[in-house]
Amino acid sequence: MESQEPKVTDSPLMYSNRVTLKTILESSDGKMVLVGETVVVGGWVKCYKEVKKHRASDTDHASPGRQGLTCLGILKSRIPRFRTIIRILCGPASSPAVREELEPLVPEPTLPSTFFLQINDGSCTSCLQVVIDSTIAPVSVGQILPTGTCILAQGVLEELSANEKQIIQLKAEKILHVGTVEQDKYPLSRERLPLDSLREYPHIRPRTTMVSSVTRIRSTLEFATHTFFQKYGFLHVQVPIITTTDTEGFSEKFHVTTLLGKTSKEKEPVGVSDADVVSLETAKAAVKEKSAVVEQLKSSGNNEESLIVAVQDLQKTNELARLIEEREKSKPVTAVKPDLLNFNDDFFGHPSYLTVSGRLHLESYACDIGNVYSFGPRFQADKTVSSKHVAEMWTVEVEMAFSELGVRLCILKAHDAMECAEDYFKFLCKWILDNCPEDMKFVSKTIDNTITHRLEYMTTSSYDKISYGEAVEILRKVPDKAFETQLQWGVPLTAEHLSYLADDHYKRPVIIYDYPKAVKPFYVHLNEDGKTVAAFELVVPKKDYNREPKLYVQIGTVITGSQNEESFNVLNTRITEFDLSIDQYEWYLDLRRHGTVKNSGFSLRFDLMVLLTTGLIDVRDVIPFPRSHGKANS
Repeated sequence: MESQEPKVTDSPLMYSNRVTLKTILESSDGKMVLVGETVVVGGWVKCYKEVKKHRASDTDHASPGRQGLTCLGILKSRIPRFRTIIRILCGPASSPAVREELEPLVPEPTLPSTFFLQINDGSCTSCLQVVIDSTIAPVSVGQILPTGTCILAQGVLEELSANEKQIIQLKAEKILHVGTVEQDKYPLSRERLPLDSLREYPHIRPRTTMVSSVTRIRSTLEFATHTFFQKYGFLHVQVPIITTTDTEGFSEKFHVTTLLGKTSKEKEPVGVSDADVVSLETAKAAVKEKSAVVEQLKSSGNNEESLIVAVQDLQKTNELARLIEEREKSKPVTAVKPDLLNFNDDFFGHPSYLTVSGRLHLESYACDIGNVYSFGPRFQADKTVSSKHVAEMWTVEVEMAFSELGVRLCILKAHDAMECAEDYFKFLCKWILDNCPEDMKFVSKTIDNTITHRLEYMTTSSYDKISYGEAVEILRKVPDKAFETQLQWGVPLTAEHLSYLADDHYKRPVIIYDYPKAVKPFYVHLNEDGKTVAAFELVVPKKDYNREPKLYVQIGTVITGSQNEESFNVLNTRITEFDLSIDQYEWYLDLRRHGTVKNSGFSLRFDLMVLLTTGLIDVRDVIPFPRSHGKANS
C-alpha cells in the first residue's frame, strides 16, 4: 500500500509543502478541515514531555505475548534474574556456553518512549501538540526534547476529545529535520525573561509568543497602511534615506561621510608597553585560549609544574587585559567637527545626513503627480533616553496637492490633510481589531485588558479640534493640577499637557492646530496673524492603569501635520530666520518658482502606533532591531 502524500495548502505557504499552524488551529470557518489528512508541520519546541512505555509483567505467564515462546526466549526475557541465579549457583566458573549466550543480552534494551512536543512556528499564538512514538520515528532524546529545538515532521492530524486541553494533534510518522540547540547557552530555555532582558537577544526573541504576536500586529498595520492609501488613489513613493537637506531645520542629525576612514595610521612610538600596542580583543582572545590550557592541565593532573607555569601566564594575561580596558575607558573622546572637514573629498562632495523626514522630497512628487505617501525609516541622533524614541524609527508620510487645512474658516474639506489623518488613524484601529482577533486577545490577556475597548472607542468616537491658543486657555484654568513645566503661550506643549487634554478634559483623541511658528519647522505655512502656523497634532489618550506595578505610557502625539508654505518670499524669509544654508534648499525653492501649488500633509510615527495597539510601554519592544544611544550590537 502506497503511503499517503502530505497535504499541501494553497495559502499561505503555496510554495512549500509545510502547513502553517495558523491554517490548522485558526481556520476562518472554525472547522478543522485538515483532520485525518497527512501534513508536514515545522516549528520550535516550546515545552515537552516524555512518557515511557511499560513492559509486560514478568509474572504474566499466560499473556498472549508469552505464548509460543521457546525456552531460550523466556530465558532472554528474564535474563537479569537468571543471571543472578547463575552467579550464585555456579560462580565465575559457570559454563562458557551459558556466558556466551548471556553476554549479548546485556544491558537490557531501553524501553520505548512517546514524546509530546508543543511546537510553534510563529504564524499564531497557539501551539500544536506533536506526538512522536520512538518505535515509529526513531529520534534521540537529547536532540528532540530541549526547548528551542527545531522540528519538521510529517504525520496525520487527529482530533482529540472535548475534555483535552488540545483540540487537535499531529501523530508523527516521519521526522524530516531536527535542528538541535545548545541548551546551556539558549537564552529562552530558562524561566520566562522580561522584555528588557529579551532586548539583549533581538535575533532570538521573535520565538517568544509575545514578540511574535507584536510582529504580526505590526505587519498587519503595515498592510493596512498600504490598503488605505491605495484605496483612495495615493501613489507610493520612496524618498531618499541619504539627503543633503536638513529637513526639520533644528533636529539632531546623523552625518554620512567616508572621510573618517581615510586617516593615515601613525607609527607606534618606541618604548611603549604591551598595553599600548595590543588591542583589547586580542588580549581577551589570549585569556580565553590560556584559560582552556589551564583547564586541560587541571583535568589531566599529570604535570603540576606545567600547570603552575600556565596559571602564572594566565594571570599576567588577565592583568594585561585589565590595563588595556582601563586605557580604553580613559581615552578622551575626540569630536570631529563637520566644519573642519574638507567635504570636497567626501563621497558626495558636500555634507550629507540620514534623513529626519522625507516630507520635502515627497512634496516635490505631490506637486507633480498628486496625492502620494511614503513609508520608511527616519533617523535622529538624539541621546535622550525615552520609552517613545530610538535613533531609527519608521514613519508614514503623506503629501496632498491642492490641499489646505481650512480650519480657520471652520471648513474641513474632503481632501484636507487633517481629516485624512483622522480617517487613516481610525482605519488602522478598526483594521487591527478586524484582522488580528487572536493576537488582540493575547495582548489583552497578557498586557492590557482595556486595549480592545479603547481601540473600539477611538474608532467610533468623534475627535475634538481645538487651536493651540484654546488648549493653553484650558490648561491655565486647571486649579489643582500642578504641571512641572510652567505654561505660557509660545512654548511647546509637554507630554503632561497633552495627556491632561486627551485623558482628563476630552477623554478621547484631540486634534490641536495653529501652533506658534517658533515650535514648528520652517516650511510650515505662516498664518495671517504672523505668529502661528498651519500645523496640527493628533493626540491620543494614555494607556490605562491595569496591573501592578502601575505602568503606563503617555503615547501623546501620534500624527503631526501641516499645510506647507507656498509663497517663495515667505519661505525664503523663514529659511533665513532659522539660520539655515540657503544652498541646501534651492531645489525646494524651485517648487515655488515653477508652478506653485498649495499642498499639505502629515506624518504618522508608525512605531508609536504599534505601541498604542499592543499596550506595551517601551518602543524598543515593538521594533524588530531597535537602535538607540549606545545600542547597535546586532
